[in-house]
Amino acid sequence: MDPVIVAGAGPVGLTLALALAHLEVPVILLDESTGGEESRLAQTVVLRPDTAGLLERLGCRVTARTRPWTGWRTMRRRQLVRQVPLIPGSLFGGERGAVGWDGGLTEAIGSPDGDGPEDASAAAPTPSPLHLPQHELSRALRGSLAAIGDEDLVRIISGTRIDDLEQDDHGVGVRTRGSQATWWRGSYLVGCDGPRSTVRKLLGVRFPGRTAVERHAVAALRAELPWPGEAVLHRSPPWRSIDAEVTARPLPRGLWRVDWLLPPGRDLVTPDALMVRVRDTLTGWCGDSEPPYELLDTGVHTVHHRLALRWRVGRAFLAGDAAHLLGALGTQGLEEGLRDVDNLAWKLSLAWHHGASEALLDSYQAERRGAVSARLRAADQALPLVRAAGGWSAVRRTVRPGGARGHDALLTDGHLGQGPLGAPPVYDRSPLAPVTPPDGSVTVGTAPGAPVADVPVTAPDGSVVRLRERLGRELLVVLIAPGTGVWDRRHWMRAGLMPRLAAAVAALPLRTELLVAEAYPGAPAHTVLLVRPDGHLAAALSGVRPGALYACADAARGGNTARGVPAEASARQ
Repeated sequence: MDPVIVAGAGPVGLTLALALAHLEVPVILLDESTGGEESRLAQTVVLRPDTAGLLERLGCRVTARTRPWTGWRTMRRRQLVRQVPLIPGSLFGGERGAVGWDGGLTEAIGSPDGDGPEDASAAAPTPSPLHLPQHELSRALRGSLAAIGDEDLVRIISGTRIDDLEQDDHGVGVRTRGSQATWWRGSYLVGCDGPRSTVRKLLGVRFPGRTAVERHAVAALRAELPWPGEAVLHRSPPWRSIDAEVTARPLPRGLWRVDWLLPPGRDLVTPDALMVRVRDTLTGWCGDSEPPYELLDTGVHTVHHRLALRWRVGRAFLAGDAAHLLGALGTQGLEEGLRDVDNLAWKLSLAWHHGASEALLDSYQAERRGAVSARLRAADQALPLVRAAGGWSAVRRTVRPGGARGHDALLTDGHLGQGPLGAPPVYDRSPLAPVTPPDGSVTVGTAPGAPVADVPVTAPDGSVVRLRERLGRELLVVLIAPGTGVWDRRHWMRAGLMPRLAAAVAALPLRTELLVAEAYPGAPAHTVLLVRPDGHLAAALSGVRPGALYACADAARGGNTARGVPAEASARQ
């Protein structure tokens, strides 16, 4: 079968090529550049645990060299509203402890609005995000692809771009121009070629939305701020050069990215005006005198909100900025592109190796476009209140008491990866779910369609690993069996429910790995979880139910049994 053609070698295209290669799907990666990555410290990416975990599973080790930021602060005028302390280095599985809000850090120091400290009960656990320059991520991904060392599996064509495409029932043909102008034949085509996507235009897909939703002046600098390792959000600071919002996020090696929200309009940000913002901000945060700093990079980041009307046309798909643009109120466009990859890679792998139903391939658009659309709606609904004219005081007058605190929380949640602006997507209306809940369904701490918790599990070889480490290749079945940790695997694999469950797993229509966990949030003993390759919960069942398990697994591959239990599985029930 022909390789999958990936158009575009930005972080999303590189990650998709790497994910497909790990699934033993050959890839042709069409790269418009000559392979070099421009070093822009002011162009960065924030990675939540799910997207950083994807990169780790693919062998991209850039995240291992990056320390998560250790907290988040929100200030308004001169008052520190809250600090969110996180456990350093807790990216994979660690969560903020029960420390909550630190009262010693939330004392009022002269707010013009006369507000007191925030309520200490409002903190919610969250893992730490990572923040790193985008060019470092791209270089690490290229290094991981180069380490594969198999041109039959991954072939990168540099200095070329798509000029035309055609497709039929068996594949896709693309014509390229540039250093290697020719026709290429692929089984599928994925356009990861950015907001001006040639693939999208050749497919005739519209890309409606809004232009310049927000603009930010950006600077990357080296300085010692009073909050090492903590991200900072400052609403309406009192400095004369700034009238809206300032955000600072720590980068590796003692660097910071600082963003200033710009007023509406297209006024140019001159170098002199930006330097005034830098000096006023650092002086306001560090005291009466300007601290020493080194300015390394600057830019203006303009946020657009757009959503392609179709993400699949026959054998061609769109992903990343070719399919969506977002970024207001802390949402992360590149990270949504990595989630596109996580959703699409295993489905293309099934299609390439075994053939796939139209339902499975269509589910990519249904799930991912639905998730990004919900994110955009949440941002558009929040913008008029959070960005109300007149800054903090105007917002304070137009909402119910306590609502202003909610807007601070909304912004920080967006940056931290929580709530409607930042939390990982939940595919609660997935076409890959059974139409009706199967017999024996139980409620656990994870809703159907949501990402599973990263609990420790015992693998078939007896090793104890994190659940997230087993994702990506196949379905997972996890038995919740308290006490198995003290048993020798030779005994518990032949005891209790395990023989029946192992037989049920062996009969499933997809390759499935059987794991055991001592505990799972909200799950009673003998609960059986069915987990998709991208880490989303397909079903939670009470005990061993071969027919229901088969029906859920078949639905997860886009099969025809979502409306009932197949006869052969029913006979085994």
